[in-house]
Amino acid sequence: MLLCVDIGNSNIVLGVYRDEELQANWRIATDAHKMPDEYGMLLLNLMAHSEVARQEIDGIVLASVVPPLTEIIVEMLREYIGLEPLVVGSGVKTGVSVRYDSPRDVGADRIVKAAWVLHRYGGPACVVDFGTATVFDALSAKGEYLGGAIAPGLRIAAEALFQRTAMLRRVDLQRPPHAIGTNTVDAMRSGILLGYVGLVEGMVTRFRAELGPDTHVIGTGGLAPLVANETTVFEAVDPWLVLKGLRLVYEMNREQR
Repeated sequence: MLLCVDIGNSNIVLGVYRDEELQANWRIATDAHKMPDEYGMLLLNLMAHSEVARQEIDGIVLASVVPPLTEIIVEMLREYIGLEPLVVGSGVKTGVSVRYDSPRDVGADRIVKAAWVLHRYGGPACVVDFGTATVFDALSAKGEYLGGAIAPGLRIAAEALFQRTAMLRRVDLQRPPHAIGTNTVDAMRSGILLGYVGLVEGMVTRFRAELGPDTHVIGTGGLAPLVANETTVFEAVDPWLVLKGLRLVYEMNREQR
């Protein structure tokens, strides 16, 4: 079984694959102050709850956009799983040619998502990830990672409204009954959710103008289904895009391990 680990700014997403089937998945809060032993006990408890035996894990692949936490998690995996993880980075085969001005600035998660989308759908493609940030990635017809756009995430926008205003409250993200809110909560929900739908549709239109009209548009991230319900721009929504990409990259590098 393969353990896939995606270390993000807000969450660490873990998944266990048996061949191509995702057997179990977990999402925990990112905390750079936790010690390897704390993460180790948490992981073992999650695995036990899902009836995944440590001895069944025979490979680990990891992508991280939180450098201070990378070594902590790697140390934990060595100690508690007993395996050296494949850390996606320089020298790891992904099948993606990076055309960014500074390739090292591209997060490993963006590359593994690109790898899966190119494998599954082909290019050109636009990947929209609704995470801590709302990230748009552009992939060419030749399988190149070209770059993209980064906007504040929906939760960041909602929290900023609450923190920087005197009379606006913290709201949960859900669909308002109408675009014109008749109370403060619904007005905020409309502005945040439907406003971001407008952002997504506008950015996709601009990406298609540069990539071509046949551009595949794929959504991912925890809030992707909420946004996708309000628009028709997405060809597919896949919450496990990073985990699938990690499994694919691991298979590409299996012979070197």
